[in-house]
Amino acid sequence: MKVATWNVNGIRAREAQFLELVHREAPDVVCLQEIKATPDQLSETLTAMPDYHAFWHGGPKGYSGVSLHVKKGLCPEAEAPRFEHPSFDRESRLVQAKIGETIFASVYIPNGGKDFVAKMEFMTAMEAWVKGIHASGTELVLCGDMNVALTDEDVHPKERKPGIIGQRGDERALMATWLSSGALHDLGRELEPTNDRLFTWWPYWREARKRNIGWRLDYFFISAQWRARARSCRVLNEFGASDHAPVIADFEGDAC
Repeated sequence: MKVATWNVNGIRAREAQFLELVHREAPDVVCLQEIKATPDQLSETLTAMPDYHAFWHGGPKGYSGVSLHVKKGLCPEAEAPRFEHPSFDRESRLVQAKIGETIFASVYIPNGGKDFVAKMEFMTAMEAWVKGIHASGTELVLCGDMNVALTDEDVHPKERKPGIIGQRGDERALMATWLSSGALHDLGRELEPTNDRLFTWWPYWREARKRNIGWRLDYFFISAQWRARARSCRVLNEFGASDHAPVIADFEGDAC
């Protein structure tokens, strides 16, 4: 079972790269963020991918937006997945689908630069949503651009700026509560606990990506059952022209 997540920073600009990623990795589930397009702005190649059930949750006026792609036949006896959005979803930032006994979700948390209060409200609502999913006995694989570097270790020393949005103590503490109970696991960090150069986003200047001067903003937050099945979590830091790299997680077994 393979799951991919990628903030494409504009799917129309990254269409060929997205299709190359799907062809090369053949993921069972794909989560995209910041697609910056409404469904009617997408090519037929994207809207009619023959191997996937897909939901393009495009934001208004080419802003924000996420998508979720589920390989057909992933659960042979199941119907096509039902794509849904929690009530707190604003600006097309979260799409989810239940596959077997697991909810897979693609999320793009607000950056917070223009409205930090809205970012914290979104994250607080997400905390309640996560608790509700687990209270129902359902597993969760939550993928996406969280727009928070969880600790200083998740930021290159040259990029550490105490108090800047994305590194603030209050947003870090709120995100940490999703993990502190043990209900969710930060897969990338748990598999590489001492890697202080584990980044997924880089500024577009001074060859920051080539020099690996970045932040870790893209995560797999997963339930305990999926953590036990995890084999790897790879950052494809040389792939694509987005400021974010795709992240690929491999798990034993299938979704059902």
